[in-house]
Amino acid sequence: MTKVLVVDDDFMVAKLHCRYVSVMDGFTVVGAAHSGAEALRAARELRPDLVLLDIYLPDMDGISVLRELRAAEDPATDGHSVDALFITAARDAGVVRAALRAGALHYLIKPFHPSALQEQVRHVASLRNRLDALDEAHQEARQEDVDRIFGTRPPGSRELPKGLAAHTADLVERVLREHPEGLSASQCAEAGSLSRVSARRYLEYFAETGRAEVTLRYGGTGRPERRYRAVLNRF
Repeated sequence: MTKVLVVDDDFMVAKLHCRYVSVMDGFTVVGAAHSGAEALRAARELRPDLVLLDIYLPDMDGISVLRELRAAEDPATDGHSVDALFITAARDAGVVRAALRAGALHYLIKPFHPSALQEQVRHVASLRNRLDALDEAHQEARQEDVDRIFGTRPPGSRELPKGLAAHTADLVERVLREHPEGLSASQCAEAGSLSRVSARRYLEYFAETGRAEVTLRYGGTGRPERRYRAVLNRF
């Protein structure tokens, strides 16, 4: 379970954010705080994996809170660290830059749809899981691992495995984007005028590189159908 701490000076807004996260599988809200001091104290006591952090707090700004959280981390002890996702009405470019430099993984501007928050929370958890997997396996990171964690390379610099063509990858990417609800390899093939085998190869490649998620749809008999959905901000 990914433990989440919600920090917002508005009690009702914090309650809403808690509700959005609590209905998600694999996540649990361990607490809510309404000031910077409360957030720091709660982080020490509850040891969350992720903090949903507002910029505007009554005693200190959220960026200062994140800097203090970072300063308190001690890899020499248990190595526990916390990630931060800013949720705020602050739109100033300087504030966004400061949040990035302080170590925020993303920045959501209010108001937003609940699904946007849930998508980013899942994304942050996915990043943590990938890094944890490398640590547990005592593996050195490959460039592909780094690209999946930090985001893909700029357009035009992306390397494809042997046998895959850039123009077909772009076509399958476009089809994925046009079907945010997800689709099967057969549906992708039909939409892109490709063979089913070819469509599936590219869809599986996107899934392996973290750009698509795979879910299984079970029918009455036979093997379940694999469905693919583009991962937000990974293309």
